[in-house]
Amino acid sequence: MKMNRILVSLVILTFLMGCQRPGSGLTVAGSTSVQPFAELLAETYMLDHPQSRVFVQGGGSTAGIEAVRTHAADSGMVSRSLMPEEKNLYAVTIAMDAIAVIVSTRNAVDDLTLDQIRQVFSGKIRSWKELGGGSHAIVLVNREEGSGTREAFQKLVMGKDEISLDSLVQDSNGAIRQVVSSDPYAIGYISLGLVNDKVRALKVSSVEPTSSHVENGKYTLVRPFLFVLNGQPGGEAKFFLEYVIGPIAQELLSKEGLIPLSLKPGMK
Repeated sequence: MKMNRILVSLVILTFLMGCQRPGSGLTVAGSTSVQPFAELLAETYMLDHPQSRVFVQGGGSTAGIEAVRTHAADSGMVSRSLMPEEKNLYAVTIAMDAIAVIVSTRNAVDDLTLDQIRQVFSGKIRSWKELGGGSHAIVLVNREEGSGTREAFQKLVMGKDEISLDSLVQDSNGAIRQVVSSDPYAIGYISLGLVNDKVRALKVSSVEPTSSHVENGKYTLVRPFLFVLNGQPGGEAKFFLEYVIGPIAQELLSKEGLIPLSLKPGMK
């Protein structure tokens, strides 16, 4: 675990060194889960505000928080709830997201219980045969430490069980989706809003991961998407955040598969 923390620190340091503000404008950095949606929001915002510039970079939730704290970025993107030591930051929930457990479209398994998923990712279940599939070893695909998606998955699915070290570690939702789509024996987890026709999101205890099931509370693997800042926003950051939580941007996020703030399920 000490070596993992060292590696995470090195990744964050490398990220911060490259997170330079490209001239005047607003810099948003962090979660690769939030990144594609933030890029879309920045694009539409700049169409309505031609004089504004919003620059979006990835790097992971933890790196985004550190970028804000060191003033390398104006706002951080975070795809999990804040930890106690992070709650001194000013946080704005921009939408809710479900975590989808995904397999290849060539995989016949389509429904697992939460306990089965936990046992798979802890390494206790190692063959698809134990899950009603063929006699093939399960290939685990996991996110790196410092990823908001991984931390949310750990909290919502794994609990006190640790994710097996015998897994392929990828640095983004897109990378996990690519690996899983190309391997019929792989299983991973990504943002529901990033599921496409190359992978299939599994049912969890017979509940499909859909926006309606998130809204009515039937699908429970749900986490917030946050923008965090050092303090109360002002200037360009204030205008951009007001746009992001406004009706036009919220409708856009809903169309992209996220849960808009008006429908978020029981979250403060």
